[in-house]
Amino acid sequence: MCTLPYADKDRTESCSTPITSYKTIYLKVLHRLRLIANFIGPNMIPIMKWMFLLVLAAVPIVTIITIMINQTMELERIPENEKLTDITSAGYLMTHYNSTIMAAKPWESTHRLSQYIRPQQYFINLFPNLEQGSFVGSVDISIVLDTPQSYIKLHSKGLNIKETKLNSSSVTAFSYPEHEFLVIVPNEELNAGEYKLHLSFEGSLLNKIVGFYRSVYTDSKSHEQHYIATSKFEPTYARLAFPCFDEPQLKSKFKISLTRPSGNNYIALSNMNQESEELNVPSNGLTTVHFANTVPMSTYLACFIVCDFQSLESVKADQGFPLTVYARNGQSENMKYAQQVGLKAINFYVNYFGIQYPLPKLDLIAIPDFVSGAMEHWGLITFRETSVLFKEGVSSSTNQEQVALTVAHELAHMWFGNLATMKWWNDLWLNEGFASYMEFKALEVVHPDWDVDTLFLIHSLQSVQYLDNKLSSHAIVQDVSHPDQITEIFDVISYNKGSSVIRMLEGMLGEEVFRIGVSAYLKRFAFNNAETDDLWAELQTATQNTVDVKKLMDTWTRQAGFPVVSAIRNGTKLNLKQQRFLSNPSVDSSANPSPYNYKWEIPITYITSNNNTVHKFWLTKDVDSITIDIPDVEWIKLNHRQVGYYIINYSENDWNLLNKLLEKNVDALSAADRSNLIHDAFSLANANYLPYGIALNMTKYLSLEHHYVPWDVAATNLNALRNNLYQRPAHQNLEKYVQNLLGNLKENFWNDSNNRNFLQRRLRGVILNMGCLYGLPNYQTTVYELFKRFLVDKIQPNPDIRYTVYYYGMSQGNASEWDKLWELFLSEQEPQEKIKLMVALTAIKETEILTRLLQYAKNESYVRSQDYFIIISQISRNPVGTQLVWDFLRDEWQYLVDRFSLNDRAFGRLIPSVCSNFNTNERLEEMKVFFDKYPEAGAGKAGRKTALEVVSNNIKWLENHEAAISNWLINSI
Repeated sequence: MCTLPYADKDRTESCSTPITSYKTIYLKVLHRLRLIANFIGPNMIPIMKWMFLLVLAAVPIVTIITIMINQTMELERIPENEKLTDITSAGYLMTHYNSTIMAAKPWESTHRLSQYIRPQQYFINLFPNLEQGSFVGSVDISIVLDTPQSYIKLHSKGLNIKETKLNSSSVTAFSYPEHEFLVIVPNEELNAGEYKLHLSFEGSLLNKIVGFYRSVYTDSKSHEQHYIATSKFEPTYARLAFPCFDEPQLKSKFKISLTRPSGNNYIALSNMNQESEELNVPSNGLTTVHFANTVPMSTYLACFIVCDFQSLESVKADQGFPLTVYARNGQSENMKYAQQVGLKAINFYVNYFGIQYPLPKLDLIAIPDFVSGAMEHWGLITFRETSVLFKEGVSSSTNQEQVALTVAHELAHMWFGNLATMKWWNDLWLNEGFASYMEFKALEVVHPDWDVDTLFLIHSLQSVQYLDNKLSSHAIVQDVSHPDQITEIFDVISYNKGSSVIRMLEGMLGEEVFRIGVSAYLKRFAFNNAETDDLWAELQTATQNTVDVKKLMDTWTRQAGFPVVSAIRNGTKLNLKQQRFLSNPSVDSSANPSPYNYKWEIPITYITSNNNTVHKFWLTKDVDSITIDIPDVEWIKLNHRQVGYYIINYSENDWNLLNKLLEKNVDALSAADRSNLIHDAFSLANANYLPYGIALNMTKYLSLEHHYVPWDVAATNLNALRNNLYQRPAHQNLEKYVQNLLGNLKENFWNDSNNRNFLQRRLRGVILNMGCLYGLPNYQTTVYELFKRFLVDKIQPNPDIRYTVYYYGMSQGNASEWDKLWELFLSEQEPQEKIKLMVALTAIKETEILTRLLQYAKNESYVRSQDYFIIISQISRNPVGTQLVWDFLRDEWQYLVDRFSLNDRAFGRLIPSVCSNFNTNERLEEMKVFFDKYPEAGAGKAGRKTALEVVSNNIKWLENHEAAISNWLINSI
């Protein structure tokens, strides 16, 4: 192997040159130099001629020695997993064709693969050695070249390539780490046509939870450690498991074979059903399992698992295929709820889309170490254990909601994402936005008593507006190329804003027209790839051209942010005007222009005091304002059920009328509309569009509120106030105000009644959590008593209040009680319970213990990598731990980068999480200094911008609102 150094950049390319070829190089170069000498010196005297030749003869010798020395030095700088073995022919460097290509380096001009090279079929063989933590494999890829090609590039990262052949002949291959390419250079140009590419390779399963990796768990009975091999490839991690064309539009079929241990109940799972298995020969305790060929799909949807898990008996979907669930020993029974949700959801989707599920089986499996909540591998969906396991008497109603939504989300991907896939990651929302909306439609069928459409507001719409109102937000559809950019857009804009504008679109078009258009889109692009405009075209057809869908929706998907609509009533006239809503309206937004000038096509809806008829009309981007006629009514409520992705700002008089309406008759408006009013009022007040007193007035009716969602919205906004006012003079008065609100509630929420329905159970959790957070004396006494009963007598609280008891009990606890909780955390086997205990450990008020916990968390035998950023963020939210974590991040940044890499999006979200409550100029300067010291942010680039904007806004917030809030609180307690 040799390395070809770049002249202009600090990086190297590796290629393979056998030592035996140096003689060839020498002879060829010497021959050419003799020709030169004969050409330029025919009249030289013989002795001078031979002296000249002697000097020239030394040139190739010196050159070869220099190359060998340079090669040795460069080899030492190349990671082992990027070195390639001898896969070239002798004399490669002297081949004019190869030299020309190598000198031009055309592959470095883009992060994208060629659009003229298409894989048709993969044959993948993998053997994960679970004990050693390594794997070996081979892949044969049938490819089609649409045009002649001088080289072939595909993706490979962290793999040691052992052999490369094209049509059975060895060819040159070298890695290009900057773009994660493996570049194959033949000895002559390849004509258009079909080719067979073979590669063998080896890699590591250790120190990662993406790609192909090893997960570990401890058996609850034997207490022995067990290893499994599993995979997670979205978005750009299939290349860590096998060389491949790792872009979503390059769909192919996959014929997969996995080698597993023959005994100890080990099984192998993949996307398709098992076709056969065979004992390895010679007998070495291994069995190779062969799976059926897949349908055409993207590389990120492939899945490889070797494990010793157990399964429940399969259930049959209406279509007839089996739905099977798997989990580690002792947890399979806790997959039953997920299986039931999955069965109802999959049947709903088949009927709703009018498209059969295209695979012969569907598996759900709980993975002990998993970087995401879940992953929609086609036919084999993988989940983090806390996102899919549900155990009666242990799991809370919050856990149940999370499991139901996650399962429904991943099953929606079987159509949105898997069957019809975005062409490129800039249209990620076509996958994630739709799945994030369809999960709620499925849940309405699974749990019709949950008021799912109202739950949507706090899960998706309102939560994303807190980010989308920043200047640092981005459009739903945005250009990305580098893997860091790709992983970074798996954010709330793609998921939550995407789902919110889809919900709004359905509200515009009507449920049936929407369903027909979506079904047509999926049928047209089945087993293929699509762009956002393709969806608009199908929906346009479904509307029979009554609505210009693209014109409407481009204003929502191709520019950042959302509008605030001012609504001013004057008798029977209603004037409406739109502008971009920003959390800090005074910022200069000219640096981020929009092709639509931050105007939107807005579907306006409203109801009035006359009746509940929903009136609809449009506020278009082409007019500054409109005035419409309305009846002479007592009150008007716009944006019915908050279906529209915008904020309404009424006149102060209308805000007061709506507030009095709720105090008089809480059920005059739906729970969705009540939560909408609270959300809009606080959003407007935070941004200085509305006096803060009006927003706070909207909370006075809460002692009458009986629905979980409005209370949750109020709690979110009051808690934000509390964070901003922490250790400020107004903080104590805010606590008194909230204590009075809760003190007026008639229900005893500490009573473990079994008569509460799901929404009442969720409400109970919100109320008790608020009471403890705001220091209501009887709440604090009760929670600490329950906590001590748990530590001493092992009497566990009701699952719905368990988190509250653990956390707020520990916040009042001492070092001895923390040690007991730590031991309980270490020994706990139920994943959801373990997370509750882990978070509770961060509540202690002793700096020394939190400092110790920061170091404990580094140990993966204590805290799994998947949970590391959870515990760090939770420590930072404890006022005692904020400074500790901020110092820890700055002191140990390189440790975090080395462990997780800048490509890790959870790592990228850590900075905005830790810094979210900073509100001083000193903190802002510290952040800038830190970012200057470590300018490379990877998948955290946008997060840093958001963090700086949030802290700047926090500073201005105190300047603008602290005095007014303080006065309001003094007059209200």
